[in-house]
Amino acid sequence: MSTNLTRPTVTVLGLGPMGRALAGAFLDAGVHATVWNRTPGRDAALVARGAVSAATPEEAVAASELTVICVVNYDASDAVLHREEVEAALKGRTLVNLTADSPDRARATAAWAVQHGIGYLDGAIMTPAPSIGTPEAVLIHSGPADLYERYAPVLAALGGAHTHLGEEIGRAAGFDIALLDIFWTAMAGFVHALALAKAEGIAGRELAPFAQGIGAILPPLFAEFAEDFDSGSYSGAINPLTSAVSTMAHVVHTAESHGIESGLMRAAEGLVRRTIALGHGTDGVSRLAEILSRR
Repeated sequence: MSTNLTRPTVTVLGLGPMGRALAGAFLDAGVHATVWNRTPGRDAALVARGAVSAATPEEAVAASELTVICVVNYDASDAVLHREEVEAALKGRTLVNLTADSPDRARATAAWAVQHGIGYLDGAIMTPAPSIGTPEAVLIHSGPADLYERYAPVLAALGGAHTHLGEEIGRAAGFDIALLDIFWTAMAGFVHALALAKAEGIAGRELAPFAQGIGAILPPLFAEFAEDFDSGSYSGAINPLTSAVSTMAHVVHTAESHGIESGLMRAAEGLVRRTIALGHGTDGVSRLAEILSRR
């Protein structure tokens, strides 16, 4: 890659929907992209747009100073990277891993990179593939600050907002896992609500506008509960747990009266009842996080 970044080069390993979006965004930004995918044929449209197709991953990484990998998980990325030929080709170069997995796996990969003389940044993509290359994209990164600053101008081609979360390599994955926890718990709650609403003769399209209203009240509550948790105040001024558990019980009763499985809400209700039994009934929902963290 040229040091003045007038014609940067990058290699993209993995051409699933997200990998293709990453490579396409680099091409759109005038970055010379070399691409490789384990399954042949997925690079045809990218090659037609100017990408160079590599026959092997070692050939791909040798073509660029910077390699970006984005595959399904770290088992898949390890299968690509932990090969003698690839390790040799990556030595002295930089790898940005945008594969989603756990913080421990990110730390293990960073240790492997140090062992093989590879510069390493970990990261996560917080928005869907169609957002890549647009202002809506959100990417988070962790690892050596000087390495991030060096390649930030190239990574900017992916669009949107990029945040360096610190040098501890597991921080990006830690943020990603915590945010995915919010997303999938919310999605589980929504599909449960759809089933419950249908049982009560309410169509999903009827419920959706009101569900969006519920979603809209959450951002300020997130900020308030986070402050309560960090400060240890666990305020129940808005909605004490003794009140919250009553509404949870109503959901469980109504759903199960229709034969709808309600394990997720029962688990939440059980946690609240346990917290109340420990003497925290007047506290707010942020107290639950403290209880979950107890050993």
